[in-house]
Amino acid sequence: MRTAEITRNTKETRIRMLLNLDGSGQADIHTGIGFFDHMLESFARHGLFDLTLNVEGDLNVDTHHTVEDTGIVLGQAIAQAVGDKKGIVRYGTVILPMDESLVLVSLDLSGRAYLSWDVSLAAERVGGLETETVKEFFYAVSSHAAMNLHVREICGGNTHHVIEAAFKAFAKALDAAVTTDPRIHDVLSTKGSL
Repeated sequence: MRTAEITRNTKETRIRMLLNLDGSGQADIHTGIGFFDHMLESFARHGLFDLTLNVEGDLNVDTHHTVEDTGIVLGQAIAQAVGDKKGIVRYGTVILPMDESLVLVSLDLSGRAYLSWDVSLAAERVGGLETETVKEFFYAVSSHAAMNLHVREICGGNTHHVIEAAFKAFAKALDAAVTTDPRIHDVLSTKGSL
């Protein structure tokens, strides 16, 4: 089982996360931000990851620290759970529709962090979530998982739908990338390491 347990405590947030890449989509999420919980539950369900997450953040300030620090911890958990990357497919690309919205996510577990973000979010908030933090979340994940991550809105409209399509597409792309292939005996790289 490819699992990770991460605890991160700062003056701004206290986070404990359990991630199982080989799960069945079970989620127990508590961040204090209802819409963010919904997005992370969608991530777990559509990626078939088991995810347990408890966050105590300084929501009296805003949602930024809670969302960004959760991204940091998720990135660390992905890196820990995927391990030496032997046998994994490494790449994942998904184009996912949600009503009027269509979002592409493509990623490479390359060991090199990079985020390309081409998403416009018209509303400043969805529920209790400040939407500008969504980019910060994905930036933190890509940085701490050491992945190339491209998120592109092909078409959109409703901000809720665009964000949800991004989280679901990310989940499915990551699931594809961490899938093992028996034909890959080491790592999928001419360098011999990732």
